[in-house]
Amino acid sequence: MRLIQLNNASSIDVLDTFGADKSRAKLSDTFTQLGLPSKRSEEYRYADMESLLEKEFTLVQGTLGDIEPSEKLIITDGIVTHAPASVEVSYTNSIDTDSGHFDPMYHLGHIASKLILSIRIKNKLSLEIVHRFAASSSLIPYRIALYIDKNTHALVSESYESEGISDSLVLYGYDAFIDRDSTLTMIKNQTIEESNYRMISSHRFSVDTQATLNLHSFDFGSGSAIQTMKIELGERAHVEASHLLYASKNAKRGTVSKIIHIGEHSTSNQQAKNILSDSSRGIFDALIKVEHSAKYTKAHQNSKAVLLETGAYMASKPQLEIYIDELEASHGSTTGQLDGRQLFYLQSRGITEIEARKILVQAFANEMI
Repeated sequence: MRLIQLNNASSIDVLDTFGADKSRAKLSDTFTQLGLPSKRSEEYRYADMESLLEKEFTLVQGTLGDIEPSEKLIITDGIVTHAPASVEVSYTNSIDTDSGHFDPMYHLGHIASKLILSIRIKNKLSLEIVHRFAASSSLIPYRIALYIDKNTHALVSESYESEGISDSLVLYGYDAFIDRDSTLTMIKNQTIEESNYRMISSHRFSVDTQATLNLHSFDFGSGSAIQTMKIELGERAHVEASHLLYASKNAKRGTVSKIIHIGEHSTSNQQAKNILSDSSRGIFDALIKVEHSAKYTKAHQNSKAVLLETGAYMASKPQLEIYIDELEASHGSTTGQLDGRQLFYLQSRGITEIEARKILVQAFANEMI
Protein backbone atom coordinates (compact mmCIF):
# COMPACT_ATOMS: atom_id res chain seq x y z
CA MET A 1 0.00 0.00 0.00
CA ARG A 2 0.97 3.63 -0.52
CA LEU A 3 -0.30 6.19 1.95
CA ILE A 4 -0.40 8.79 -0.81
CA GLN A 5 -3.41 6.90 -2.18
CA LEU A 6 -5.41 8.18 0.81
CA ASN A 7 -5.34 11.67 -0.69
CA ASN A 8 -8.89 12.56 -1.74
CA ALA A 9 -10.17 9.19 -0.46
CA SER A 10 -13.59 9.11 1.19
CA SER A 11 -13.99 8.40 4.88
CA ILE A 12 -15.36 4.91 4.12
CA ASP A 13 -12.47 4.15 1.75
CA VAL A 14 -9.96 5.03 4.49
CA LEU A 15 -11.69 2.62 6.89
CA ASP A 16 -11.74 -0.13 4.24
CA THR A 17 -8.02 0.34 3.49
CA PHE A 18 -7.11 -0.66 7.05
CA GLY A 19 -10.00 -3.03 7.74
CA ALA A 20 -11.35 -0.71 10.45
CA ASP A 21 -14.98 -0.91 11.60
CA LYS A 22 -17.58 1.86 11.80
CA SER A 23 -16.68 2.65 15.43
CA ARG A 24 -13.76 4.65 13.99
CA ALA A 25 -15.85 6.57 11.48
CA LYS A 26 -15.44 9.90 13.33
CA LEU A 27 -11.67 9.47 13.30
CA SER A 28 -11.82 8.80 9.57
CA ASP A 29 -14.01 11.86 9.00
CA THR A 30 -11.52 14.06 10.84
CA PHE A 31 -8.57 12.55 8.98
CA THR A 32 -10.13 13.15 5.56
CA GLN A 33 -10.90 16.76 6.55
CA LEU A 34 -7.31 17.42 7.67
CA GLY A 35 -5.72 15.48 4.80
CA LEU A 36 -2.32 13.85 4.59
CA PRO A 37 0.65 15.95 5.74
CA SER A 38 2.47 17.92 3.04
CA LYS A 39 4.66 20.99 2.68
CA ARG A 40 1.47 23.02 2.87
CA SER A 41 0.75 21.58 6.33
CA GLU A 42 2.00 24.00 8.94
CA GLU A 43 3.20 21.25 11.32
CA TYR A 44 4.91 19.15 8.61
CA ARG A 45 6.31 21.92 6.42
CA TYR A 46 9.94 21.03 7.12
CA ALA A 47 9.57 17.26 7.53
CA ASP A 48 9.64 16.24 3.82
CA MET A 49 6.68 13.87 4.10
CA GLU A 50 5.95 13.54 0.37
CA SER A 51 8.82 11.14 -0.35
CA LEU A 52 7.76 8.98 2.60
CA LEU A 53 4.07 8.81 1.73
CA GLU A 54 4.81 7.69 -1.83
CA LYS A 55 6.71 4.58 -0.73
CA GLU A 56 5.23 1.10 -0.99
CA PHE A 57 4.59 -0.49 2.42
CA THR A 58 3.23 -3.79 3.65
CA LEU A 59 0.72 -3.19 6.44
CA VAL A 60 1.64 -4.98 9.67
CA GLN A 61 -1.22 -5.66 12.08
CA GLY A 62 0.16 -8.29 14.43
CA THR A 63 -1.66 -11.25 15.94
CA LEU A 64 -2.07 -11.46 19.70
CA GLY A 65 -0.17 -14.22 21.48
CA ASP A 66 0.89 -15.22 24.95
CA ILE A 67 2.66 -12.56 26.99
CA GLU A 68 5.76 -13.86 28.71
CA PRO A 69 6.80 -12.56 32.15
CA SER A 70 9.70 -10.11 32.07
CA GLU A 71 11.18 -7.17 33.92
CA LYS A 72 10.58 -5.02 30.82
CA LEU A 73 7.50 -4.43 28.73
CA ILE A 74 8.54 -5.40 25.19
CA ILE A 75 6.46 -4.43 22.17
CA THR A 76 7.44 -6.14 18.90
CA ASP A 77 5.95 -4.65 15.75
CA GLY A 78 3.09 -3.23 17.82
CA ILE A 79 2.25 -6.35 19.86
CA VAL A 80 3.22 -6.95 23.50
CA THR A 81 5.37 -10.08 23.83
CA HIS A 82 6.77 -9.57 27.36
CA ALA A 83 5.44 -7.69 30.39
CA PRO A 84 6.11 -7.44 34.15
CA ALA A 85 3.44 -8.80 36.48
CA SER A 86 3.21 -5.44 38.26
CA VAL A 87 1.67 -3.73 35.19
CA GLU A 88 -1.93 -4.13 34.10
CA VAL A 89 -1.80 -4.79 30.34
CA SER A 90 -4.81 -5.41 28.09
CA TYR A 91 -6.18 -4.69 24.62
CA THR A 92 -9.27 -2.72 23.64
CA ASN A 93 -11.04 -1.85 20.41
CA SER A 94 -11.45 1.83 21.20
CA ILE A 95 -10.67 4.53 23.75
CA ASP A 96 -11.63 8.14 24.41
CA THR A 97 -9.81 9.76 21.48
CA ASP A 98 -9.19 13.47 20.98
CA SER A 99 -11.35 14.61 18.07
CA GLY A 100 -9.63 18.01 18.15
CA HIS A 101 -6.06 16.77 17.79
CA PHE A 102 -4.22 18.88 15.22
CA ASP A 103 -2.17 16.02 13.70
CA PRO A 104 -3.87 13.97 10.95
CA MET A 105 -1.46 11.11 11.66
CA TYR A 106 -2.88 10.87 15.18
CA HIS A 107 -6.27 10.03 13.68
CA LEU A 108 -4.78 7.77 11.01
CA GLY A 109 -2.81 5.88 13.67
CA HIS A 110 -6.03 5.09 15.52
CA ILE A 111 -7.71 3.96 12.32
CA ALA A 112 -4.80 1.74 11.24
CA SER A 113 -4.27 0.12 14.67
CA LYS A 114 -6.34 -3.05 14.84
CA LEU A 115 -6.27 -3.07 18.65
CA ILE A 116 -5.15 -0.49 21.20
CA LEU A 117 -2.75 -1.48 23.95
CA SER A 118 -3.98 -0.33 27.37
CA ILE A 119 -1.52 0.09 30.25
CA ARG A 120 -2.78 1.05 33.70
CA ILE A 121 -0.44 2.00 36.53
CA LYS A 122 -2.06 2.00 39.97
CA ASN A 123 0.94 2.20 42.29
CA LYS A 124 4.34 3.87 42.36
CA LEU A 125 6.30 2.15 39.61
CA SER A 126 9.29 2.37 37.27
CA LEU A 127 8.52 0.78 33.91
CA GLU A 128 10.91 0.23 31.00
CA ILE A 129 9.27 -0.11 27.59
CA VAL A 130 11.28 -1.55 24.69
CA HIS A 131 9.92 -0.97 21.18
CA ARG A 132 11.25 -3.60 18.77
CA PHE A 133 10.80 -3.45 15.01
CA ALA A 134 11.49 -6.56 12.93
CA ALA A 135 9.61 -5.99 9.65
CA SER A 136 11.23 -4.29 6.66
CA SER A 137 9.42 -2.15 4.06
CA SER A 138 6.39 -2.13 6.32
CA LEU A 139 3.89 0.25 7.87
CA ILE A 140 3.80 -0.56 11.59
CA PRO A 141 0.88 1.21 13.32
CA TYR A 142 0.00 0.90 17.01
CA ARG A 143 -1.51 3.02 19.75
CA ILE A 144 -0.96 2.92 23.50
CA ALA A 145 -3.46 4.15 26.08
CA LEU A 146 -1.61 4.91 29.31
CA TYR A 147 -3.56 5.48 32.53
CA ILE A 148 -1.92 6.85 35.67
CA ASP A 149 -4.35 6.46 38.58
CA LYS A 150 -5.03 9.07 41.25
CA ASN A 151 -2.16 9.74 43.71
CA THR A 152 0.21 7.57 41.67
CA HIS A 153 3.79 8.40 40.65
CA ALA A 154 5.22 6.57 37.64
CA LEU A 155 8.48 6.62 35.69
CA VAL A 156 8.30 5.27 32.13
CA SER A 157 11.48 4.97 30.08
CA GLU A 158 11.40 4.09 26.38
CA SER A 159 14.07 2.60 24.14
CA TYR A 160 13.99 1.36 20.54
CA GLU A 161 15.56 -1.63 18.76
CA SER A 162 15.54 -2.31 15.01
CA GLU A 163 18.48 -4.49 14.05
CA GLY A 164 18.51 -5.68 10.45
CA ILE A 165 15.42 -3.89 9.08
CA SER A 166 15.12 -1.18 6.43
CA ASP A 167 12.64 1.22 4.82
CA SER A 168 9.81 0.87 7.33
CA LEU A 169 7.49 3.52 8.74
CA VAL A 170 6.45 3.31 12.39
CA LEU A 171 3.23 5.16 13.19
CA TYR A 172 2.58 5.03 16.92
CA GLY A 173 1.76 7.20 19.91
CA TYR A 174 0.28 7.55 23.38
CA ASP A 175 -3.03 8.71 24.69
CA ALA A 176 -1.94 9.33 28.28
CA PHE A 177 -4.32 10.24 31.10
CA ILE A 178 -2.69 11.48 34.30
CA ASP A 179 -5.27 11.55 37.08
CA ARG A 180 -5.34 14.25 39.76
CA ASP A 181 -2.45 14.53 42.23
CA SER A 182 -0.33 12.13 40.15
CA THR A 183 3.02 12.33 38.37
CA LEU A 184 4.13 10.76 35.10
CA THR A 185 7.77 11.05 34.07
CA MET A 186 8.57 9.79 30.56
CA ILE A 187 12.12 9.48 29.23
CA LYS A 188 12.59 8.60 25.56
CA ASN A 189 16.00 7.51 24.31
CA GLN A 190 16.07 6.89 20.56
CA THR A 191 18.77 6.52 17.93
CA ILE A 192 17.59 6.04 14.33
CA GLU A 193 19.99 5.44 11.48
CA GLU A 194 19.17 6.53 7.96
CA SER A 195 18.56 3.08 6.48
CA ASN A 196 16.54 1.53 9.32
CA TYR A 197 13.10 3.10 9.64
CA ARG A 198 11.30 6.40 9.92
CA MET A 199 8.92 7.27 12.71
CA ILE A 200 5.92 9.50 13.24
CA SER A 201 4.93 9.49 16.90
CA SER A 202 1.77 11.41 17.68
CA HIS A 203 0.86 11.84 21.34
CA ARG A 204 -1.93 13.27 23.43
CA PHE A 205 -1.54 13.98 27.17
CA SER A 206 -4.36 14.93 29.50
CA VAL A 207 -3.03 16.28 32.83
CA ASP A 208 -5.67 16.54 35.55
CA THR A 209 -5.89 18.85 38.59
CA GLN A 210 -2.59 19.21 40.50
CA ALA A 211 -0.98 16.49 38.37
CA THR A 212 2.51 16.73 36.83
CA LEU A 213 3.88 15.53 33.51
CA ASN A 214 7.64 15.39 32.95
CA LEU A 215 8.68 14.69 29.34
CA HIS A 216 12.33 14.21 28.39
CA SER A 217 13.23 13.12 24.84
CA PHE A 218 16.71 12.26 23.59
CA ASP A 219 16.82 11.87 19.80
CA PHE A 220 20.00 10.93 17.97
CA GLY A 221 21.17 9.60 14.61
CA SER A 222 20.93 10.09 10.87
CA GLY A 223 17.36 8.81 10.45
CA SER A 224 14.32 11.06 10.07
CA ALA A 225 11.48 11.20 12.60
CA ILE A 226 8.99 13.65 14.00
CA GLN A 227 7.10 13.66 17.27
CA THR A 228 3.89 15.62 17.66
CA MET A 229 2.13 16.16 20.96
CA LYS A 230 -0.91 17.88 22.35
CA ILE A 231 -0.88 18.51 26.10
CA GLU A 232 -3.90 19.79 28.03
CA LEU A 233 -3.39 21.15 31.55
CA GLY A 234 -6.06 21.29 34.24
CA GLU A 235 -6.11 23.46 37.35
CA ARG A 236 -2.67 23.74 39.00
CA ALA A 237 -1.33 21.09 36.60
CA HIS A 238 2.28 21.31 35.43
CA VAL A 239 4.32 20.07 32.48
CA GLU A 240 8.11 20.08 32.27
CA ALA A 241 9.29 19.21 28.76
CA SER A 242 12.85 18.98 27.45
CA HIS A 243 14.00 17.85 24.02
CA LEU A 244 17.61 17.11 23.09
CA LEU A 245 18.27 16.49 19.40
CA TYR A 246 21.58 15.50 17.80
CA ALA A 247 20.99 14.92 14.08
CA SER A 248 23.47 14.03 11.34
CA LYS A 249 23.67 13.36 7.59
CA ASN A 250 20.31 14.11 5.91
CA ALA A 251 18.08 13.60 8.94
CA LYS A 252 14.95 15.72 9.26
CA ARG A 253 13.88 15.48 12.84
CA GLY A 254 12.22 17.32 15.69
CA THR A 255 9.18 18.18 17.78
CA VAL A 256 5.82 19.76 16.99
CA SER A 257 3.77 20.50 20.10
CA LYS A 258 0.75 22.34 21.45
CA ILE A 259 0.55 22.92 25.20
CA ILE A 260 -2.92 24.15 26.14
CA HIS A 261 -3.53 25.77 29.52
CA ILE A 262 -7.16 25.21 30.51
CA GLY A 263 -7.17 25.39 34.33
CA GLU A 264 -6.18 28.27 36.59
CA HIS A 265 -2.65 28.39 38.03
CA SER A 266 -1.41 25.80 35.50
CA THR A 267 2.29 26.00 34.62
CA SER A 268 4.53 24.84 31.78
CA ASN A 269 8.22 24.95 30.97
CA GLN A 270 9.48 23.69 27.60
CA GLN A 271 13.13 23.66 26.56
CA ALA A 272 14.73 22.36 23.36
CA LYS A 273 18.40 22.01 22.47
CA ASN A 274 19.35 21.01 18.93
CA ILE A 275 22.78 19.98 17.66
CA LEU A 276 22.90 19.66 13.88
CA SER A 277 25.73 18.41 11.66
CA ASP A 278 26.20 17.64 7.95
CA SER A 279 23.00 18.50 6.02
CA SER A 280 20.56 17.67 8.79
CA ARG A 281 17.45 19.69 9.61
CA GLY A 282 16.09 20.30 13.09
CA ILE A 283 12.43 21.13 13.74
CA PHE A 284 10.92 22.87 16.75
CA ASP A 285 7.37 24.09 16.11
CA ALA A 286 5.81 24.69 19.52
CA LEU A 287 2.68 26.57 20.55
CA ILE A 288 1.62 27.49 24.09
CA LYS A 289 -2.06 28.38 24.18
CA VAL A 290 -3.64 29.98 27.26
CA GLU A 291 -7.42 29.75 27.31
CA HIS A 292 -9.81 32.31 28.87
CA SER A 293 -10.28 29.94 31.81
CA ALA A 294 -6.55 29.68 32.64
CA LYS A 295 -5.94 32.72 34.83
CA TYR A 296 -2.62 33.05 36.67
CA THR A 297 -0.84 30.76 34.22
CA LYS A 298 2.96 30.59 34.09
CA ALA A 299 4.30 29.46 30.72
CA HIS A 300 7.88 29.51 29.43
CA GLN A 301 9.38 28.16 26.23
CA ASN A 302 12.84 28.33 24.68
CA SER A 303 14.74 26.72 21.81
CA LYS A 304 18.50 26.79 21.21
CA ALA A 305 20.38 25.31 18.27
CA VAL A 306 24.03 24.82 17.33
CA LEU A 307 24.89 24.30 13.66
CA LEU A 308 28.11 22.32 13.31
CA GLU A 309 28.24 22.51 9.49
CA THR A 310 27.24 25.12 6.92
CA GLY A 311 24.71 22.71 5.38
CA ALA A 312 22.77 22.20 8.62
CA TYR A 313 19.45 24.01 9.07
CA MET A 314 17.18 24.77 12.02
CA ALA A 315 13.47 25.51 11.67
CA SER A 316 12.43 27.01 15.00
CA LYS A 317 9.00 28.45 15.63
CA PRO A 318 8.10 29.08 19.29
CA GLN A 319 4.64 30.62 19.66
CA LEU A 320 2.31 32.08 22.29
CA GLU A 321 -1.46 32.34 21.89
CA ILE A 322 -2.92 34.14 24.90
CA TYR A 323 -6.51 35.10 25.73
CA ILE A 324 -6.08 36.59 29.24
CA ASP A 325 -4.01 39.28 30.93
CA GLU A 326 -3.37 37.68 34.33
CA LEU A 327 -0.37 35.47 33.52
CA GLU A 328 3.40 35.19 33.21
CA ALA A 329 4.70 33.99 29.83
CA SER A 330 7.85 34.08 27.70
CA HIS A 331 9.33 32.41 24.66
CA GLY A 332 12.52 32.62 22.63
CA SER A 333 14.78 31.02 20.07
CA THR A 334 18.48 31.26 19.21
CA THR A 335 20.51 29.58 16.48
CA GLY A 336 24.27 29.84 16.09
CA GLN A 337 27.60 28.09 15.80
CA LEU A 338 30.23 27.00 18.28
CA ASP A 339 31.99 29.98 19.82
CA GLY A 340 35.30 30.56 18.00
CA ARG A 341 36.86 32.19 21.07
CA GLN A 342 36.05 29.20 23.23
CA LEU A 343 37.50 26.86 20.61
CA PHE A 344 40.66 28.96 20.46
CA TYR A 345 40.99 28.97 24.25
CA LEU A 346 40.71 25.18 24.50
CA GLN A 347 43.19 24.67 21.66
CA SER A 348 45.62 27.07 23.33
CA ARG A 349 45.60 24.67 26.29
CA GLY A 350 46.80 21.79 24.13
CA ILE A 351 43.42 20.31 23.21
CA THR A 352 42.93 19.30 19.58
CA GLU A 353 40.24 21.01 17.54
CA ILE A 354 38.16 17.81 17.33
CA GLU A 355 38.27 17.30 21.09
CA ALA A 356 37.56 20.98 21.71
CA ARG A 357 34.45 20.80 19.55
CA LYS A 358 33.31 17.69 21.45
CA ILE A 359 33.78 19.46 24.78
CA LEU A 360 31.68 22.44 23.69
CA VAL A 361 28.93 20.24 22.26
CA GLN A 362 28.79 18.22 25.48
CA ALA A 363 28.66 21.41 27.53
CA PHE A 364 25.76 22.66 25.41
CA ALA A 365 23.83 19.41 25.91
CA ASN A 366 24.76 18.93 29.56
CA GLU A 367 21.77 20.78 30.99
CA MET A 368 19.37 18.36 29.32
CA ILE A 369 21.38 15.30 30.28
